[in-house]
Amino acid sequence: MLKEKISITAIASLSPLGSILEETWRSYQNKEHCFSLVDTNGEKAWVAPLSKSGRILVEKLRASDAKYRKLDDSVLYAMVASRLAVRDSGWKRDAEFGINLGSSRGATKLFEQYHSEFLETGLASTLSSPTTTLGNISSWVSHDLGATGPEISHSITCSTGLHSVLNGVAWINSGMANRFLVGASEAPLTDFTIAQMKALKIYAKAPESNFSSVVERSRSYPCQALNLEKESNSMVLGEGASVACIEKGVVKNALATINGVGYATEILKHNTSISANGLCFQKSMKMALGDLDPSEVDVIVLHAPGTIKGDLSEYNAIKKVFGSKHPLLTTNKWKLGHTFATSGMLNIEMGVLMLQYDKMISVPFLSQKPTEREIKYVMINAVGFGGNAVSILLCRFN
Repeated sequence: MLKEKISITAIASLSPLGSILEETWRSYQNKEHCFSLVDTNGEKAWVAPLSKSGRILVEKLRASDAKYRKLDDSVLYAMVASRLAVRDSGWKRDAEFGINLGSSRGATKLFEQYHSEFLETGLASTLSSPTTTLGNISSWVSHDLGATGPEISHSITCSTGLHSVLNGVAWINSGMANRFLVGASEAPLTDFTIAQMKALKIYAKAPESNFSSVVERSRSYPCQALNLEKESNSMVLGEGASVACIEKGVVKNALATINGVGYATEILKHNTSISANGLCFQKSMKMALGDLDPSEVDVIVLHAPGTIKGDLSEYNAIKKVFGSKHPLLTTNKWKLGHTFATSGMLNIEMGVLMLQYDKMISVPFLSQKPTEREIKYVMINAVGFGGNAVSILLCRFN
C-alpha cells in the first residue's frame, strides 16, 4: 500500500454510458447493453459508440476552433473529458498540474484516412504526421487547459489508462508534483481495427438474422464478460475517454482515495498469451493490497474482456490471492465493450460510483450472493497484450 494516500478529486468520462457521472450511474442501473450492429468490411459487427450526449459535446468542441477540425476523435474525446474533470475538481485553468494521458491505438481513424489517401495519390498530407503522433493527446489537452506542468503521452496496450495513474502517483510521491490529470482516450471503431480483432478470433459473433424486438436485442448480451461457461470468445469494441484528477494526501472534496497500486509483467510464450493462473494479476493485486487483509476488499472490478482464456486466467488469479471466499466480482464490458486503453479508467469510474452510492453494480447474467456490509474497498484491474497487469486499490472517503 502507499505510504501516503492519493485523493481522486474528480473523474469524468465520455463513453457509451453518458457524459456526466449522474448519467453514467443511471445507465448502470438498467440491464440493457449499449451495443449496436454496424456494417464493416461487408459484414455485421457489434460496437459500442459514444452516447448521444457525448457525441454532442465532441462535435461542439470540434466546431469551436478551426484548429480542432483536423484532430482525431481520440484527441477530442480526451479534451472534452479533461475539461469536465478539471471543472469538477475545482482546479483553475492555467494552473500547475501534470498531465499523463495515454492511448492504445492513438489517432486510428485519422491515420487510416491519411494512409488511404497516400496509397491513392502517392502524396502525404501536410498534417498527416503532427496530427497522428501519440503525443497529440496530452499536448492538446495541456494547450486547451493552459496547464503549466509536465505533459506525458504513452501507450502500453489495454492497461495504458491505469499505467497513467501509476505514473501520476509516482510523480506525486516523488515530490515533483502535487496534482496530476491522468487517464486515457480511445476511438477504435474503424473497419481496420475491428478486422484486427476478428483476425485474433476473439470478437463476438454478429447474429445471422435481425432481432425481432428491442427487448430481445438489449437482453441478448453479445459480450459475455465474466461468464466462465461461455463456449466462444465474445469481446466487443467500445470507444471513449476517461480522466481523473489526483492530488497528494487526503483532501476534503475527495471522491475516493487510492490506497494501493500494483503492477507486474509476466514472460509470455506468444504475443497475446497470459498464463492460465494470471501470474501478472496475482503479483499486481498482492502489491496493491500491501498489508491490507484480502478479506477487507469488498468488490473487484475485473478487466474481463469477454474472451475465454482472458476471463478465466484473471478469475484463477483472484482465487489464488483471495481464496474461495473472494470479494464480489463485476465488470462493465458486458455493457459498454472493451475500450482498450480507456477500459481501466472506466473501471476506476465504476469503482468510484459504487463507493459513492454504496451499491454494487452487477453483471445481469451472473448470480452472486450479495453482501450486507458497506462497500469500503474496491480493487480495479487491467491488463494488456504483453502481460502487463495493473491493480489499483480504491477506498471510500469518509
